[in-house]
Amino acid sequence: MEETRQLESSIDRLLNEEKQMRLAENVAGTRKAATEILKLCFEAKDWKHLNEQILNLSKKRGQLKQAVQSMVQQAMQYIDQTPDVETRVELIKTLNNVSAGKIYVEIERARLTKKLAKIKEEQGLIAEAADLMQEVAVETFGAMAKTEKIAFILEQVRLCLDRQDFVRAQILSRKINPRVFDADTKKDKKKPKEGDNMVEEAPADIPTLLELKRIYYELMIRYYSHNNEYLEICRSYKAIYDNPSVKENSEQWIPVLRKICWFLALAPHDPMQSSLLNATLEDKNLSEIPDFKMLLKQIVTMEVIQWTSLWNKLKDEFEKEKSMIGGSLGDKAGEDLKLRIIEHNILVVSKYYSRITLKRLAELLCLTTEEAEKHLSEMVVSRALIAKIDRPSSIICFQIVKDSNEVLNSWATNLEKLLDLVEKSCHQIHKETMVHKAALRA
Repeated sequence: MEETRQLESSIDRLLNEEKQMRLAENVAGTRKAATEILKLCFEAKDWKHLNEQILNLSKKRGQLKQAVQSMVQQAMQYIDQTPDVETRVELIKTLNNVSAGKIYVEIERARLTKKLAKIKEEQGLIAEAADLMQEVAVETFGAMAKTEKIAFILEQVRLCLDRQDFVRAQILSRKINPRVFDADTKKDKKKPKEGDNMVEEAPADIPTLLELKRIYYELMIRYYSHNNEYLEICRSYKAIYDNPSVKENSEQWIPVLRKICWFLALAPHDPMQSSLLNATLEDKNLSEIPDFKMLLKQIVTMEVIQWTSLWNKLKDEFEKEKSMIGGSLGDKAGEDLKLRIIEHNILVVSKYYSRITLKRLAELLCLTTEEAEKHLSEMVVSRALIAKIDRPSSIICFQIVKDSNEVLNSWATNLEKLLDLVEKSCHQIHKETMVHKAALRA
C-alpha cells in the first residue's frame, strides 16, 4: 500500500509538471515528464496503471506529437519484459489504440501489429494473424526503411499462404518489384537534402536485401507449387541460384541446380522454357551432376526418348529430392514428366515425318493407339502442334493444308525467283562475252 501511495504521489507530481510544460509548448520538458511517468509504472511492475497512463497522457488537450511518439517508443521497449502473454497483448492493444490514425507513429504501429500477429500465430490463430497484418499498408510509409517494408510484406504473404489464401498472397506479392533485389547495396547512400523526409534505420532483426530476396522467391515457389506452374517455379529457383551467397557454397547450389533441371524438364515446351534450357546447359556447374546434364541434353536433342530407360536412370534421383532443399517435386511430378517426354517425342516425329500411320506413331511412343491419339489431340488443341488425323485410314498428316490463294502466291513467288535467276545468269554471260571480245581485239 505504501509503495502504491508513493507511486501515485510521484505520478501526480509529474502530471502537474507535464501540464505546465505542455501548456508552455516545451517539447523536451513534456516528453521527459511523460516518459518518466511510464518509467515509474514499469519499475513498479504496475502494468494496469501503465496502460491507463498511456491512454490518459495521449488524450490530454493539445498534447504534443513528439511526446506521444516518445511515449509509444518508450512503452514498446517494455513489451518483451511483460510477465505473461495476456499482459503483453493488453499493452500492445493500448499502444495500437494510441497510435491509430496518427501518421507520426505509423511505423511504430506497424511494428506493434507485427508483434501482435506473431503472438496470434503462436496461439494457432493463423487467420486472425493474417487479417491483422493485412490492415497495415506499409508500402505507403515514406519514412520506413526499404528492407523493413519488404520484410513486412513478405510476412503478409507468408501468413496468407499458411491460411491457403492464394489469391490474396498473389496480390500482396505484386507490391514487391523483383528488380529491387538487384539494387547495388554497395553504393554510397545519398545524403538527404533539407526538407526531405528522413528514412529510419531498419531494426537489427530485419534481414539484409539478399536474404529477403531468397525469402521472397521461396514464398513464390510455395505459391506457384499450388497450381503446378513449373516454369515459374524454375525461374524462382534460378533467381535463388544466382544469389552470390548460394553460388559460393556447393552444398547450397547443387540442390538448387537439381531443382532447376527437374522443373525445366517438367515445364511445357515454349520459347521461354527453351531459352532457359539452353542457358542452363551452358552452365559449367552442370558437369557436377551428370545425370541431370544427360536429361537436359536429351530434351534438347531432336531424337525420340525411351521413357522406360530414362526413368530407370532417374528414379533414385527423383526419390532423393524429398530430403533436399525445397522438398519433393509434388504428387503429379512423375506423371507430368512422362507426359513431357511423350510431348517431346511427338514433336520429334512431326519434324521427321509429313505423314505417318497412327499405329507406327504408337510404336515409336511405346503407347497404345488410343493413348497416342489422345496425347496428339491434346497437343493440337493447345496449339503446340499442327496435325490432322484421317481416322478411317488412321493416317496423321503434319503438313499445313494451304488454300488456293496461298498455293497461287507460292507459285508466283517461285516463278519470280526463277526469272530473277535467269536474268542474272544472262547478265553474267553477256558480261563474260564482252570481256573476251575486248581481249581478242587487243
